[in-house]
Amino acid sequence: MSGQSSQSIQRLWDSMNPCTLCPRRCGINRRNNQVGFCGIGDLPRVSSAGPHFGEESVLVGSGGSGTIFFAGCNLGCVFCQNFDISHNRHGHPVTIEQLAKSMLELQYYGCSNINFVTPTHVAPSIVAALELAREQGLTLPTVYNTGGYDSLETLRLLEGFVDIYMPDMKYADAKVAAELSDAPDYPQINRDALKEMHRQVGDLKIERGLATRGVLVRHLVLPENLAGSFEIIDFLAGRISPKTTINIMDHYRPCYKANLHPAINRRPATEEIQSVRQYAIKKGLKVLD
Repeated sequence: MSGQSSQSIQRLWDSMNPCTLCPRRCGINRRNNQVGFCGIGDLPRVSSAGPHFGEESVLVGSGGSGTIFFAGCNLGCVFCQNFDISHNRHGHPVTIEQLAKSMLELQYYGCSNINFVTPTHVAPSIVAALELAREQGLTLPTVYNTGGYDSLETLRLLEGFVDIYMPDMKYADAKVAAELSDAPDYPQINRDALKEMHRQVGDLKIERGLATRGVLVRHLVLPENLAGSFEIIDFLAGRISPKTTINIMDHYRPCYKANLHPAINRRPATEEIQSVRQYAIKKGLKVLD
């Protein structure tokens, strides 16, 4: 372990007591197994780990993306499709050694990368396990598959551990973010996070059909343009890079508690989705099929 890596890992561990890992800054002692908004204490909880063929094609390849799904989340999305994992926190606790072993097994299975799903609240465990796995022969690119509600302090400590950042950009409007994800500061936090991610790894690089490094943005189109899709696209094209790669996702459906919010209690219309895709193409972004 290099001195810089060791220092970053220690600072991430220190950020769990009091916990300031994410923008919520709950301030509780997670090292003593106390829990804050994310509902996870000292050890991460893993819901599943294995090859996943439902991710973006540039992550899947022939062997699938080696996904590790972490229970808990620092967002409170009322329409979460994975609410059993994120809100109900279904999963089993794992040690650093067990997490490192999972990464090595995914490499052995022939996966194209190691894909950490909902990693923000367990970043210290991830980087400690990643360092151990690399010492034992892990060479695959790493994917930080995040809801996009990430603090700059934590992101800066992740530099060198993450090859591909895959953040959501969920909302452009604070009131919508507050109502749908209990995070009124999401838009500004999210934009600052995207700048830092791009500073670290740049635009997405693809070799032989597979992503190797860079930023890949996910944006879920919501009904009534509640996500602020056009404003988000303008930000990416103007403030991040006109070469930004984006996956404009069309699979929103009312889940979890979405029925309590009439504006999102339906799927987006085809024309709503196509207008966002066409606008992104017009602005020059690289839109995934």
